[in-house]
Amino acid sequence: MTVNNSIELEDVNVWFGEGVKRVDAVLDASFAVEQGGSFGLVGESGSGKSTILKAITGLAGNWQGKINIMGKPLGETRTDEFYKSVQMVFQDPYASLHPRHTVDHVLSETLSLHKFDNIDERIVKVLNEVGLGQSFRFRYPHQLSGGQRQRVAIARALILEPSILLLDEPTSALDVSVQAEILNLLTDLREELNLTYLMVSHDLAVVGHMCSNVAVMNLGKIVELLTIEDMRAHKTEHPYTRELFEASL
Repeated sequence: MTVNNSIELEDVNVWFGEGVKRVDAVLDASFAVEQGGSFGLVGESGSGKSTILKAITGLAGNWQGKINIMGKPLGETRTDEFYKSVQMVFQDPYASLHPRHTVDHVLSETLSLHKFDNIDERIVKVLNEVGLGQSFRFRYPHQLSGGQRQRVAIARALILEPSILLLDEPTSALDVSVQAEILNLLTDLREELNLTYLMVSHDLAVVGHMCSNVAVMNLGKIVELLTIEDMRAHKTEHPYTRELFEASL
């Protein structure tokens, strides 16, 4: 693995089921994300984007190929050390928070599981980082707006001080007016904390705002790798990428 790459995939295949029921979800995926960079996976629903995140986190059990995280190859199991360095922000802030748990409970539980100390200090720090502040600490999810819930979900991911965030459509369940706030927050956090992002989205405008490089996926395959400058200029070679761009206009 190249020293300055945080994530590297080489010829990764992911499938579900066995025998005649086997479905190949990702085929020979290869790409790298440099340390501190932001990389987007784009394509239609079912193209394999989120499955790649699941393979990295261990949520998709059947995979082969090479996945390196911070220079270390991943095996079949994920250690506590892995989850301290890699965290995920999910699509739906309504589904990802327990309705009967306060923000404090959500954040302190994560710290306790990983045997962190200074719990109070860490909670105050991370709530400030995501723009909520201490007044939100003992609120329940039903007392929060969609954007505030997603800020809590981001805080939960950040509280272990990871170096990599996997972002699975982090704004698609939010109102358009709130989406920009969350995207700007994520952009600022990446710069302030030197985070590496791997982001899944079907929205080319979101990827154009957040990422410097993009992999276009279709039917489980990466059909094209682009810089964001090429994407904005519509400098593409693959017909599927051109279709995707034309559909987004």
